[in-house]
Amino acid sequence: MEIRIERTTAPKAKPADETALGFGNLFTDHMFVMDYTEGKGWHDARIVPYAPLVLDPAALVFHYAQECFEGMKAYRRADGKVQLFRPEKNAARMQSTHQRLCIPEIPVEDFVQAVRALVQVDEAWVPHTDGTSLYLRPFTIATEAVLGVKASARYQFIVIASPSGAYYAEGINPVRIYVEDEYVRAAPGGTGYIKCGGNYAASIIASEKAHQLGFSQVLWLDGVERKYVEEVGSMNIFFKIDGQIYTAATVGTVLPGITRMSCIELLRDWGYTVNEGRLAIADVMAAARDGKLEEVFGTGTAAVISPVGELVYEGESAHINGGQIGPVTQKLYDTLTGIQWGRLPDDRGWTQEI
Repeated sequence: MEIRIERTTAPKAKPADETALGFGNLFTDHMFVMDYTEGKGWHDARIVPYAPLVLDPAALVFHYAQECFEGMKAYRRADGKVQLFRPEKNAARMQSTHQRLCIPEIPVEDFVQAVRALVQVDEAWVPHTDGTSLYLRPFTIATEAVLGVKASARYQFIVIASPSGAYYAEGINPVRIYVEDEYVRAAPGGTGYIKCGGNYAASIIASEKAHQLGFSQVLWLDGVERKYVEEVGSMNIFFKIDGQIYTAATVGTVLPGITRMSCIELLRDWGYTVNEGRLAIADVMAAARDGKLEEVFGTGTAAVISPVGELVYEGESAHINGGQIGPVTQKLYDTLTGIQWGRLPDDRGWTQEI
């Protein structure tokens, strides 16, 4: 793919204090843009100065939500070089999302090339402080201007980048989770397994409810029987019960997370039995009462690993590992972040140097 590069003539000042970056608040000098036109395909790949988009008010994305996104990071290693973590997996997942939303697919190699090109142009924006990274947000929007429920004839694929601070500014501490049994995140045949904005918009009400009750996150149950655990907020979730690992299968209502995939591969290599299937919340609470619920943790790009210290379901609290991070959770966090930031050798071919 040929990419035209137009560099900014007015570069922004880089943040002076990388310990105060936050998440998703500041954006780099450039963005990648590529257009799709029916009959022509994807074309005009370019990197241009970061700027507001110009869209017709009738663009389909505004009215019928034909859009999707990915989340990934570029990491600064101790030797100063920059690398990506399994970008081809994000590309493949976006292809699956495009298929479900009737958006023309982008070849995996083109997606990865677009991300790599933007990071190369804005490499100076990848922060150096331990635990920081350059968050990358590839997304696709329907741009055809017509008020009709149909697949768009035009799209834009865009990648923007945001230098972001350490997710755990004060250390990796277990969080309190509220088990949601009123609202539904996803149902079979729907869009639960893809990254479209509608999934997240529909989840906000439950997140607000949980925050008002003093919880950090929501644990979603299945949309049919409201009894099987699925995801936590925007993360996948794992349970260690009596020595074995359990997590929901990605069979249509659960997002196939890249961090989730990596954790499963590591856990199995370490000798753990990982069960991918249906796990009833009643069984989780029973395991807690019996002292067999040993660890619970969420996985995702932003936090990598998020330990859970307490689950509350129908007024009953399940306390996990005395409110402390468990040894398996800690080992996963240390191993994944070690590979991502280059502190540990990558013997799996998971990283790509820029």
